[in-house]
Amino acid sequence: MTYGLGDLFGYVTFGLLGLLPIANPLSSAAVLLALTARHTVRERNRVINRNTVYVVIIMLVCYYVGNAVMSAFGVSIPGLRLAGGMIVAYIGFTMLFPSQVSETETQVDMAGDGGARELRDIAFIPLAIPVTSGPGTIAYIISAAAMAPDDMPFLYESLIVLAVVLVFAVILWICLRGATQIRRFLGDSGLDAFSRIMGFVMVCIGMQFIINGTYEILKDWQIVTV
Repeated sequence: MTYGLGDLFGYVTFGLLGLLPIANPLSSAAVLLALTARHTVRERNRVINRNTVYVVIIMLVCYYVGNAVMSAFGVSIPGLRLAGGMIVAYIGFTMLFPSQVSETETQVDMAGDGGARELRDIAFIPLAIPVTSGPGTIAYIISAAAMAPDDMPFLYESLIVLAVVLVFAVILWICLRGATQIRRFLGDSGLDAFSRIMGFVMVCIGMQFIINGTYEILKDWQIVTV
């Protein structure tokens, strides 16, 4: 079977339509906004750029070696969902009930005179993993790798994967950069309220990950049949 530009466009579109709802760049922008409330614009942009690069690397690694790595360490998709759910829920609790110590540690000298405290780097954890490239995203990418046609040339397949990941990265970067404008609109009090709301949402998402992972385990053990 021969593959042309029309097939390439179709595969890329199909991949993006499946990836965007799961990875959800808008939710990543909301979490970025909540976790970088006291970052300077320059530091937030650095986090955005690093996060975008991390997401690209994670997705490519998951596609090409994700299944092999999980098999080597004996990690199943349900186990991945449970671990990701606990991480997301923990992050949600810290956002919902921020401690006075953590707020003090993230204070920044907005005057930019060099007196800023060192900020915790959130570009990789939790923004890249598990917020953007979470259990659902990783499971989707590994499943897509397993479903690739056997007769598809490797270079053609790699071109599709690279196109999907890069287009998604551009969309993610645009959404994250837009969070800065939202921060200016909300102000400090609005950001605090928004951070707590997003914390509650993340706790719910984490618990749903745990429920889904537990259900899959019980289904594999034939404890549940539906």
